[in-house]
Amino acid sequence: MRILVNTRLLLPGRLDGIGWFSHETLRRMVKNHPEHEFIFVFDRAFHPSYIYGQNVKPVVAFPQARHPLLFLIWFEISLPQILKKYQPDIFLSPDGYVSLSAQIPTLAVIHDLNFEHRPEDLPFFHRHYYRFFFKRFARKSARIATVSEFSKQDLIDQYGIEPEKIDVVFNGASQGFQPLSQDEISRTRKNFTEGAPYFLFVGSLHPRKNLQNLFAAFDLFKTQTTSPIKLLIAGGRQWWTHELQNSWDRMRHKNEVIFTGRVSEETLHRLMASAFALTYASYFEGFGIPIIEAMQSGVPVITSNTSSMPEVAGDAALLVNPYDPASIAQAMHRLWENESLRENLKHRGFERARVFTWERSASLLWDSLMKTLTKSEKH
Repeated sequence: MRILVNTRLLLPGRLDGIGWFSHETLRRMVKNHPEHEFIFVFDRAFHPSYIYGQNVKPVVAFPQARHPLLFLIWFEISLPQILKKYQPDIFLSPDGYVSLSAQIPTLAVIHDLNFEHRPEDLPFFHRHYYRFFFKRFARKSARIATVSEFSKQDLIDQYGIEPEKIDVVFNGASQGFQPLSQDEISRTRKNFTEGAPYFLFVGSLHPRKNLQNLFAAFDLFKTQTTSPIKLLIAGGRQWWTHELQNSWDRMRHKNEVIFTGRVSEETLHRLMASAFALTYASYFEGFGIPIIEAMQSGVPVITSNTSSMPEVAGDAALLVNPYDPASIAQAMHRLWENESLRENLKHRGFERARVFTWERSASLLWDSLMKTLTKSEKH
């Protein structure tokens, strides 16, 4: 079988949530199914580390698709030419974008519909592109995979997709996220926070990630305690907005906040395992991979009581109202003052993280791919 895959988001040093999903599932599928041929379609020069086996053929299709107009050209002009040339049996799109003009069995991985719920968080052209096209992508695809039961129900409710057409393929966490020794934790803290413990946020500095209320909550926590704890923000600033800047400007304790920018994979493993707690109070997530990464690292988690996050966290995290800084600050207080609570959450977190592995994700995605092919053959 010949499987053509959209691998636009396999970018060295710049993997985001969907990029990690693509990397972790595809490398396992390639290894587990050497009898099949994979054609990876990139939109720029590719890194050899993403060619996971002898059964992978890399292809570059231009232009670099990072704007709605370029999305249209790439998926409706360049990609159909690739499909015509290589005649694959099936098309897999891990980022959910598909070709509406191509006649091929297609599995789209639609991770979430955040743009339907929070369109104001996105630039004008992007939000209109997503809201116009993704319902069409969902209906065009022979099958859809998504990363949580929450997102599955959202696809049903928003787009009227029949439940039988949607498979849930959970995310996982890299095996690099593991507990560290106390000496290693001390060294990491010395390097980043002058030895102080810290609350950690991981992710792009996007409005949906709710840094405004995290800043306000941390300010409230610091005002009410004499704790030496700091707030460490690990992620790129490409989405820094006026609202974020204003909330930052209002902080009384901004000197206790440290921005690392985007960090390497190895550094992120150390930062996570050395954190006092993960503070991940997004407004909306289709899954929330850092929740599992923290749990696997032996770090307590504070996360939101909205969208998919309660489903992912189970009983192994403190759930907060992301719209209420006092709710987030109260959870910070509880963790700071209660060692037994921290230990309890760590143990529950280890158990919860075992449910979500990339091996399971790759297996579920392969099953979804086979269902897509079987359904198409019947038709």
